[in-house]
Amino acid sequence: MTAFLIVLALVALLVIVTLVKSVRVVQQQTVGIVERFGKFKTGLQPGLNLLTPFVDKVRYTIDMREQVVAFPPQGVITEDNLMVSIDSVIYFQVNDPVRATYEISNYIQAIEQLTMTTLRNIIGGMDLEQTLTSREEINEKLRYVLDEATGKWGIRVNRVELKAIDPPASIQDSMEKQMRADRDKRASILQAEGQRQSSILQAEGEKQAAILRAEGQRQATMLQAEGQAKAIETVFQAIHDGKPDAELLAYQYLQTLPLIAQGEANKVWIIPSDLQQAVGRVAGAVKDLAAAPPAPTDGQKPE
Repeated sequence: MTAFLIVLALVALLVIVTLVKSVRVVQQQTVGIVERFGKFKTGLQPGLNLLTPFVDKVRYTIDMREQVVAFPPQGVITEDNLMVSIDSVIYFQVNDPVRATYEISNYIQAIEQLTMTTLRNIIGGMDLEQTLTSREEINEKLRYVLDEATGKWGIRVNRVELKAIDPPASIQDSMEKQMRADRDKRASILQAEGQRQSSILQAEGEKQAAILRAEGQRQATMLQAEGQAKAIETVFQAIHDGKPDAELLAYQYLQTLPLIAQGEANKVWIIPSDLQQAVGRVAGAVKDLAAAPPAPTDGQKPE
């Protein structure tokens, strides 16, 4: 009886082990590589899968999601013999788990080594300035080479990014000095440009002010001239309406002569040819006025 229980227990244990070996659960976005007697048999899809116990074996489990691998900084020599340190990030995804398992022993290490050699080939054809300013071009070239090389491994390289490109310390110091010099130069240029614009605006303002002043003076002169013309016209009309005789005109001319002489620039006088006759007539008129009898006062009769 005891032997029978032992045999029954061994059978039950064997059944349990067989069930465990026959059932395999695969997680989402992963594929299990099954081998039978060391040879590839099939790939297990996500979910519950049944295997032949003690014959089938899950050799590898491949992650089908996009993976990100950051490689440590690598020293690369540029075309002008300068050592730069470059660290990169690779974004890739396994498309064919069977080829990724059997075509390459360690695809991550292979991608790292391929990235190093490709970077050296690309950077070796560029000088330092091109290397620092052509990051997008380097990324695209590196991605193309890696994707072409890893395609036979069942891997697709989606993206390559260079996280940092670090030149030597001496070169960095020289670049910083050059950048400071360039910033100072741009600041001086901007300051000079500002001063030039300020001078131009100031000159434009002075020009506009001078034009406005001249325009104001011209308007004032025109108005003054119009006023003088109106005054002369009014005086002339009054004289014309009064019908002055030659004696009155001569008298007015004599009164005007002292005013003409007051000007410092008046060195030459113009005397009409008939001035003597007019003066004589004025003198005669004054003499006649003096010889005339006095006018009668109130209460007196003229003789």
